[in-house]
Amino acid sequence: MPVLSLDDAGDSRIADYRGIPDPELARSRGVFVAEGRLVVQRLLSSRFTTRSLMVTRPTLEALAPELDAHPGLRVFVVPQAVMNTVAGFNIHRGCLALGERPAPLPWDELVGRGGSLDPPGVLVALERVGNVDNVGATFRAAAAFGACGVLLDQSCADPLYRKAIRTSMGAALQVPFATDVVLLDALAGLQHDGWAVVGMTPSAGASPAREVFAAVRGTRVAIVLGHEGDGLTAPVTHACTHLARIPMQSDVDSLNVAMAAGIALYECRQSKALR
Repeated sequence: MPVLSLDDAGDSRIADYRGIPDPELARSRGVFVAEGRLVVQRLLSSRFTTRSLMVTRPTLEALAPELDAHPGLRVFVVPQAVMNTVAGFNIHRGCLALGERPAPLPWDELVGRGGSLDPPGVLVALERVGNVDNVGATFRAAAAFGACGVLLDQSCADPLYRKAIRTSMGAALQVPFATDVVLLDALAGLQHDGWAVVGMTPSAGASPAREVFAAVRGTRVAIVLGHEGDGLTAPVTHACTHLARIPMQSDVDSLNVAMAAGIALYECRQSKALR
């Protein structure tokens, strides 16, 4: 592999690493940023194209087995101080990588519209979840419980933003997703194709999640979660075939959306809706 040792933070060959805390700057360059050894390892084994790595010498040695499988990948080896200067913040893990943003994946292509998933699959659909940590943690739960994909509407945070990838521990690079989804259209299409669409809500009028997922056992399921404060909008709520709540103490009004996603996915899996 082409390993280049650099000691000048102004070197033009690492220009794409400058200003990476700015998500719009990275997006305008057609790249996303992976940070840390574990996340970079997952990038290297993912469906995404890795453009280059910027690492310290110790990290280069630690990643040698993975890098041997990518002989054409450019690797820039820099001192820690140079890495921090270029990135604009302290990189404690000594490792950054640039991945190439792919063309957006249509939601119906992600789910194999009109086809069947065997065993029955489960999707997560997010409406107006704007916190990058919540998006990343939801992807981590989706990977842990075997979800086949995540749909995100136009108001959701970018799953390829650096912090979202880091919070997901690289799961955002593993679980397929579609962004800028018109959620009402997608939910209507899923229903047409026989999916159960389960909206998560703290409303006392909803049935407990365990009962709902037991009732749709063996069916493809889309679990829909909404905004961190307001929950699902009324139109999306009405577009769901089922509403489910997570029973909790009466003096607690709701759970963090990513935690709710994890519990819902667990209950779905336990009910054998996802086998």
